Amino acid sequence: MRALVQCVERACVRVDGEVVGAIDAGALVFVGVVLGDTEATSAALADKFSKLRVFADDAGKTNRSIRDVGGSVLVVSQFTLAARLDKGNRPSFDKAAAPATAEHLYEHFAQALRDTGLTVETGRFRADMKVELVNDGPATYWLDMPPVTKEP
Repeated sequence: MRALVQCVERACVRVDGEVVGAIDAGALVFVGVVLGDTEATSAALADKFSKLRVFADDAGKTNRSIRDVGGSVLVVSQFTLAARLDKGNRPSFDKAAAPATAEHLYEHFAQALRDTGLTVETGRFRADMKVELVNDGPATYWLDMPPVTKEP
């Protein structure tokens, strides 16, 4: 699984003009599911993200996690994170998971974050979403979790 994490002052996602998910300070997490990913991969990514120290402490150092700062999370599915751009000029999505698998693991990831006590909002899987955010920093991080075959 792949995640693009952006620390935000606020973020929201709209579908057909309706807000379907919104947060104040916290993180916007775009999630892409690739072939071979499992629930164990999803759980491992959620665990890694929930402990990631990417928020500033009182000294201005990136030393605090999303839980430490009391932040919320907006999780948005984004299959384009599975794109391969190494050949030609057009993205290849041959490494992206099938939609049913991707949706299940995307929802599993969001629930795994909720299970840690985080407040989590989501976009709508396979919808044409409009995402608005105010990036804090700007701070953007890439997480690449290789497939996990057993529980973390």
